[in-house]
Amino acid sequence: MIISKMNAGKTLFIGLIMTLLFTNVYAQDPIKIMLYGDSLMAGYGLPQNENLTSELTRNFEGLDPAVNFINASISGNTSKNGLSRVDWSLGDNPRIVILCLGANDMLRGLDPALTKNNLDLIIKKFIKNNSIVILAGMKSSESMGPSYQKEFDSLYPELSKKYSLIFMPFLLEGVALEKEMLLPDYKHPNAKGIKMMAGNLKPYILEAFDRLD
Repeated sequence: MIISKMNAGKTLFIGLIMTLLFTNVYAQDPIKIMLYGDSLMAGYGLPQNENLTSELTRNFEGLDPAVNFINASISGNTSKNGLSRVDWSLGDNPRIVILCLGANDMLRGLDPALTKNNLDLIIKKFIKNNSIVILAGMKSSESMGPSYQKEFDSLYPELSKKYSLIFMPFLLEGVALEKEMLLPDYKHPNAKGIKMMAGNLKPYILEAFDRLD
């Protein structure tokens, strides 16, 4: 009887150890994906449940490990603003970063060379932090002139090539200039436009998953 109790206790102990080992091996922390941009990703003019972070969260529900989208986008930000706050944002330790800054630089007519340099420094910091960067490009308005347009539009593919980033040529593909996809200001995406953006981003995020360790 004593031996039987000892065997039962031993079996229970081994079972607990195996459970703990199984949990440690297979339980994984959520994959943190940071949206690092301006009003186009922050959700300007939209309720919280209709912004890009919320829409992407719905698109990636039920994954194992889970995915946690972090909205680190701030309306009105230029590339310089983004650079000034990147060190603080690194505290979240994102595994994947969706970077899209520069639209406000272009609207203010800032030198594309300055925008490129700021984005270059931001990218370096995220890479040093072991984040996989998805660079989403922007396009200049034709009203800026052909010379400015060429220099601005080219900075995104050039940076992507330099650092072997995952490159999304245009964040607003299928949204820009489409009235039914935009708020009344005809600049920012509405809820329908956000759904389009999230769908367009999904394959690039899946590509980033393939690069995870």
